[in-house]
Amino acid sequence: MSADKPRRFRTLFISDVHLGSKPAKADYLIDFLRHNEAETIYLVGDIVDGWRLKRSWHWPQKHNDVVQKLLRQARKGTTINYVAGNHDEFLRGFQGVHFGGVVVMDRAVHEAADGKRYLIIHGDQFDSIVHSVRWLAYLGDFAYDASIVVNRIVARARRLLGMPYWSFSSWAKVRVKNAVNFISAFQNLVADEARRSDVDGVICGHIHHATMETIDGIHYINTGDWVESCTAVAEHDDGRMEILHWRRITGAEQAATGENRMVPVGTSIEEYEAA
Repeated sequence: MSADKPRRFRTLFISDVHLGSKPAKADYLIDFLRHNEAETIYLVGDIVDGWRLKRSWHWPQKHNDVVQKLLRQARKGTTINYVAGNHDEFLRGFQGVHFGGVVVMDRAVHEAADGKRYLIIHGDQFDSIVHSVRWLAYLGDFAYDASIVVNRIVARARRLLGMPYWSFSSWAKVRVKNAVNFISAFQNLVADEARRSDVDGVICGHIHHATMETIDGIHYINTGDWVESCTAVAEHDDGRMEILHWRRITGAEQAATGENRMVPVGTSIEEYEAA
């Protein structure tokens, strides 16, 4: 694929970027947006991390670059819908307001090219801890920060060894029994809401666990995040949905290509360039 010709999708779904937090992989997302465009982009919540910004201000230039990149795409004609999450819940008071071509909403229904209808929602509404035991949610957020610190140490060691990025915290999360039970319960609750909304599927974020599966006839899709897994969901022109994985190329791959950028996980350099 030529660097000057990004891939074009009908729709992109991105969530849990957590701009304003140190673990946010803004450079990965900037590169992703440089190589992927769409007619419509849904920002599915927690794009800005208001919780972290309240504790301490962290807004480097790369985080501003993400915002500017999205605003430029809006000016070029991309429809951008911002579905607020719990970390950027301050935006829920601005539903229907346009900011530089970006419209804010609490939820949406997206009709795919194949006629299937998807409920677009962040998903925190179905997390009882976030809404019922607020202090425990903040404690969990602190514990998550700690796991990200460990994740950075592991990532640095792998990078020194010439190995690709891999998320320790994501790996640990899906192997802890209580976490697995929580993910399963969350998915069922969100699928139930889609069923009540009389749609064919649901696209959400919140739990940082990218997946696509069918739950009692409902097509459940989670976009993942840009803190650990660096994933997004793309809708092709025929309505087919796909999870896109992004990672930084290894030192060996960079030396072979002479480039410093990122490629989709599971795609060789040769396949990527030829696509």
